Amino acid sequence: MLIKILLSYVIGYIRVSIEGYYIEKFINICTNKKITIWNLKRNNNIKLYFNARIEDFKEITKIAKKVKCKVKIERKKGIPFLLNRYKKRKIFAIFSAIIIVFLIVISNFIWNIDIKEENNQEIEGIYQDLIDAGLNTGMAKHKIDTKEIINKVRLKRDDIAWMGIELKGTNAIVSIVKAEEKPEIIDEQEYCSIISDKVGIITKINAQNGTANVKVGDTVTVGTPLINGWLEGKYTGIRYVHAKGEIQAKVWYTKNKFIPYNTTEKRETGNIQNNYSIKINNFEINLKKGLPKFKIYDTIETEKKISVFSDFYLPISVKRTTYKELIEEEKTYSIDEAKKLGIEELQAELDKELEEKEIVGKNINTYEKENGLEVYVTYEVLENIGTNEKIVF
Repeated sequence: MLIKILLSYVIGYIRVSIEGYYIEKFINICTNKKITIWNLKRNNNIKLYFNARIEDFKEITKIAKKVKCKVKIERKKGIPFLLNRYKKRKIFAIFSAIIIVFLIVISNFIWNIDIKEENNQEIEGIYQDLIDAGLNTGMAKHKIDTKEIINKVRLKRDDIAWMGIELKGTNAIVSIVKAEEKPEIIDEQEYCSIISDKVGIITKINAQNGTANVKVGDTVTVGTPLINGWLEGKYTGIRYVHAKGEIQAKVWYTKNKFIPYNTTEKRETGNIQNNYSIKINNFEINLKKGLPKFKIYDTIETEKKISVFSDFYLPISVKRTTYKELIEEEKTYSIDEAKKLGIEELQAELDKELEEKEIVGKNINTYEKENGLEVYVTYEVLENIGTNEKIVF
């Protein structure tokens, strides 16, 4: 149905009114006969306006007569009727020709770069890297070597697992898969030990292959051997192996923050001012000049590229600069208020970072300074520790 409606805008359609007491019956019959009508608007109980395709009007008239309703064409719309209206106007014809030539010319260039990152993982600085590698708006499509651009970017960065560039319309679609940071994998046939990669207290150790070097209750630091990569027998002597096992420890995550007793805070008033400008490639036309009327404000800039279709962008964009008014307020905290504020902010940060870990304890420490309070929040967490380290002879 949607395709039929869109096609009707191109080949032309009519705005129809129908009047009578059996409008619902008329609509039901049209639906049953699969006659496409849209944009229905009821004026009162006995009159209805709607759009219809030109070729369906004869059938609509028959149905209206059958249900004893009056039907009338209110307006004719679409490109054919528009051209017929202006066919004697040379300026319109010339203007239409200019637009067509303009669209043909700009279709050979790239006017938008659309970066799509897997799972919405943000890759910092990737847009500038693409520009440095040779992909920029305003470039002719035949001059863009996608393979070369991909190679340049991947040689420069080690945080990209896969990258592809598709030129579609006037849009360059850059698809990126971010590389996951993984520890070095040591081959099963090579000898290695497991060493601690964190400071903690051992709560559980299960040496599946190798010799445990620590026991429950031991305190370890980064680099402490947890499971040695060898086995020693009375008759076999020392035999080297690829150490395996599970080591659980209690580790600590600490954050601190200084809360001043006297501070100036900025708060939004809710008043905003929007200024607009039009950008044609790199040329900008300000629709409103002058600074904002606020004394203190935040500035937020957004830019929207103009597109004719989903992947056919024009070298034109609308830029909006939003100014949000701020006021400064003097704030004075007592020791208890400063402590509460610091704890809430630090706990929120730690909760977000450690949401998938098993938290078994929390410690809070505060230290009074001359002009504020230093707040420390520590979380005790149970987690598996240890990383493989190759044995070098």
